[in-house]
Amino acid sequence: MSLSAALPQRPRWFGGDALGPRLARHTLTLVALALLLLPLADLAVVTRDPWAEIARLAQGLAWPAWGAVETPLHALGLTIAVALWGTLAGVVLGFPLALLFARSRLVRAGCAFVRAIHELFWALLFLQVFGLSALTALAALAIPYAGIFAKVYAEILEETPRAPADALPLGVSRLVRFVYSELPLAWPRIAAYTRYRFECGLRASVLLGFVGLPTLGFQLETAFREGRYHEAGALLWLFYLLIASLPWWSQRRLVPVLLIGGAFLLGPWPAINGGLLWRFISQDIWPRPLLEGDWAGLLAWLAEVPDLAPAIGNTLLLGLLGTVGSLLVALVMWPLASRHFGNRATRLAGSGVLVFLRSTPELLLAFIFLLLLGPSMLPAWLALALHNGALIAFLVARHADSLTPGMAQLPASGRLAYELLPRVYPSLLALLYYRAEVILRETAILGMLGVATLGYYIDENFQYLMFDIAFLLLLVTAMLNIGVDALSRRFRPREAPLDVPGG
Repeated sequence: MSLSAALPQRPRWFGGDALGPRLARHTLTLVALALLLLPLADLAVVTRDPWAEIARLAQGLAWPAWGAVETPLHALGLTIAVALWGTLAGVVLGFPLALLFARSRLVRAGCAFVRAIHELFWALLFLQVFGLSALTALAALAIPYAGIFAKVYAEILEETPRAPADALPLGVSRLVRFVYSELPLAWPRIAAYTRYRFECGLRASVLLGFVGLPTLGFQLETAFREGRYHEAGALLWLFYLLIASLPWWSQRRLVPVLLIGGAFLLGPWPAINGGLLWRFISQDIWPRPLLEGDWAGLLAWLAEVPDLAPAIGNTLLLGLLGTVGSLLVALVMWPLASRHFGNRATRLAGSGVLVFLRSTPELLLAFIFLLLLGPSMLPAWLALALHNGALIAFLVARHADSLTPGMAQLPASGRLAYELLPRVYPSLLALLYYRAEVILRETAILGMLGVATLGYYIDENFQYLMFDIAFLLLLVTAMLNIGVDALSRRFRPREAPLDVPGG
């Protein structure tokens, strides 16, 4: 027997393939990489007196000027109509694709591409064809949502038990098996996810105001940019009341009424010139040398494209910092809303903060921080970390509430460190990996606020009507998102229960 074998072995905290060491390695690698690259990020505060601006914003939220808001009901109605009809169009397009999702690599690739491009980028694309119209807004929601619905519905149907279908008599058609055995079992989860996606559609509908569509976001962006914080506070409270009251006004029996009423608000519809639409799709967004088969000219065109390396680097860096920031925010905030800690008042306050942060879109948060802190990566980083961290914290707190501690005699700190955190951390990290692709997608659009990510150059080229270069940048953005999504799926812990409403 060798001496080394006789000596007691030190525990290998980060070695082996067990779940705990793997999660520790993943976490430390992410944090170490973020710390290593942190000096490359521009995180400066460039305003002279940010605290005075924060005080003005707080006063605006505390004393909103309700009377200063023009046509709030029309803006709210249009926001709901765009979200409802856009979500419905996404369902109609996405459900048939979900039935083909597992069988067709082409369908999977197409869905991955359309959902990798943010709704605002789709809106910028369709603005060139349909102008500032409801058709632009509906198409901007329906196309990426179709890809999202196809993927999620396919996963739900794949997880449906097959025993009821196998119990049907032989010779029954595939359609009958699906309608009478698979769909009824999957329907509750499909309906729940569709409701969640509609809530996401409300936030996206608000954001469409940032490109000029007359939803609630248009008035919000204008009020904030002009420093009218009391009016902006009233508009923000209207948005939060809209989200908070969602369970009451979005009941199933009211949906037909909302659809009919929304249809009247969406008009007038633009006149569609088929020739111009076809020209845009077949010519304007493609490099002329490519259409003419001039390969030497195509190389010259590529040489004129601005250097994309800094934009891609900033996009990936901000995505990494946003992911690590979301992890830190989630770790700090989930106990604030869990039944295992604090009292009823503290839990109510913690839940309120989480609802506030996860209900506010990242672009709106980043825009507010930009006004307070000045143009840098810092506003974008704070927005990504707070929004996504709050969403993860909310889901982790809900998971923790379903657990029963085995050592109730421990103090709160011991219960957190030794019992609850080890049990919920796999789910927390799984949620973080699930959100990584969403964070990168949001990182790209934050360039529209001046951060030098790919979105900055996409918006700039659309403004200068350089559609071929803008479309190339959209393709690069989509490929980055697809790559990050594949990487996150590879490292996401499969052993963890994952109750994710979606991206």
